[in-house]
Amino acid sequence: MYKRDDAVSPVIGVILMVAITVILAAVIAAFVFGMAGNVSKTKTLGVTAEQTNATAIIVTNHGGEDVTDLDSLWINGTTSAGATMSYTVTGTALKSTGATSTVTTATAGEDHIVVIGYWVDGSSQVVLDTYV
Repeated sequence: MYKRDDAVSPVIGVILMVAITVILAAVIAAFVFGMAGNVSKTKTLGVTAEQTNATAIIVTNHGGEDVTDLDSLWINGTTSAGATMSYTVTGTALKSTGATSTVTTATAGEDHIVVIGYWVDGSSQVVLDTYV
């Protein structure tokens, strides 16, 4: 009487090797055929918001690797009273490190500020989302 369980390990090994080969071929094919080429690069820009008094918020551009390609900033917010505010900042002063924009709020209290950067290549991303 012979036990025939010695072939289980080689069969499992072959199945695992085939699976690894198929996965590796799929990853290589994705790069070769350009499926992974549509991933956009994250832009680098430092922006802060500071409430200087009861009705003014200063948004400061601290620069970054992609500041020279910046086209505009959209400053959007919601006041503590629920009112919305929206400003678009453009121009050459925007591209310099230390450039500021003042956002006027109608009420004192904690305001939600979202700053979205738009670049000359058509891309956009949120660069600041905070409460001040």
